[in-house]
Amino acid sequence: MPSFLIRSVCVPKVAVLAIGIVLIAIQLVLTGFADEVDHIGMSLLFWAAIWMLLSDKQNKLNLTSNTLSIGLAAIGILWIVSNAQLPIEKGNHFVRVAPLVTGLSLGLLASGYQGLKQYRQELAILFFLGIPRVLSALFFDISPLTAKFTSLLLWYAGFDVVREGVFVILPTGSVRVYDGCSGIESMAYLLGLSVIFLIMMPVRRFWRATLPLIAVCIGFFVNSIRVALMAYLVANSTKEAFDYWHEGDGSKIFAIAAVCIFGAVCFLISRQSKTPRKSCTQRLEESLYLTEDA
Repeated sequence: MPSFLIRSVCVPKVAVLAIGIVLIAIQLVLTGFADEVDHIGMSLLFWAAIWMLLSDKQNKLNLTSNTLSIGLAAIGILWIVSNAQLPIEKGNHFVRVAPLVTGLSLGLLASGYQGLKQYRQELAILFFLGIPRVLSALFFDISPLTAKFTSLLLWYAGFDVVREGVFVILPTGSVRVYDGCSGIESMAYLLGLSVIFLIMMPVRRFWRATLPLIAVCIGFFVNSIRVALMAYLVANSTKEAFDYWHEGDGSKIFAIAAVCIFGAVCFLISRQSKTPRKSCTQRLEESLYLTEDA
C-alpha cells in the first residue's frame, strides 16, 4: 500500500465532535420530518449511552488516524449529506442506517480503521438502533405470526375468531395486521435497549444469552395484546375509539407498557447480579452449621 495512504494524521477532537453533532442533528431533523417521534426519543437515548461510554474511556483512546481512513470517513459523511433531502417518507431506511454510518465515519476520522476496535460497544449500540428494523423490512415479515398469535389470544379470551392470512376476523368486524402493526418496531427497540443494558451493566452469562430474547418476546406479546384490542374495537366500538388506540395517544400506552415491563426485568436482573453467589462448599458448610445448632 502506498505510504501516503497510511500517513498518520491527528484530527482535532473539536473537529470530530463538531462533525458528529452536525450529522446527528441532520438525522434527528429528518426523523422528525418523517413523523417518527418514537425513533427520535430512542435515538437520543442511544446517543446518550454512547456519550457516557466514550466519556468513561476518553483518556484511553488512541486518537491517531491516517489519510486512507479519513478518505473513507469522508465518503460516509458525503453519503449522509447527499441523502439528507426533504420531503422524506415515514419508514425511510435512511434515518435508521445513517447512525451506524455516522459512528463508523467518526471512528475512522478519530482513530483510523485499526482503531475501530476501540468503539466495538458504541458501534454495536448504533447497529441495534436501526439496522434490525431495516433487515426485517427487507427479508421477512412477521405480520402472519402476529395475526396468528393475536387470534389465539382472542380465542382464549372467549371470542369467536377466525384468522385468514394477516386478517383477524370477528363476527362483526376484522382487522388486517400490516408490517407497521406487527410489533417489529417495538421488538427492535427493546432488543436495542437490551444491548445497552448488557454493555453498561455487569450481569451473569445466562442473562447475556437470554435477555435479548426476553426483550423481543415482550415487544411481540405486548403488541399482540394491542392488535387484539384493535380487533375488539373494530367489532364492538366506535371509529373514534379505534383511532385513539391505533394512531392516537392510546397507541403510546402500549409502547410505554412494553418499556416498563422490560425495565422491571432489567431491574430484577441487576439486583440478582449484585447478589454474590455462594459456592457449593459454602452452602454445605452453612447447612452443617445449622444442623449442629439444631
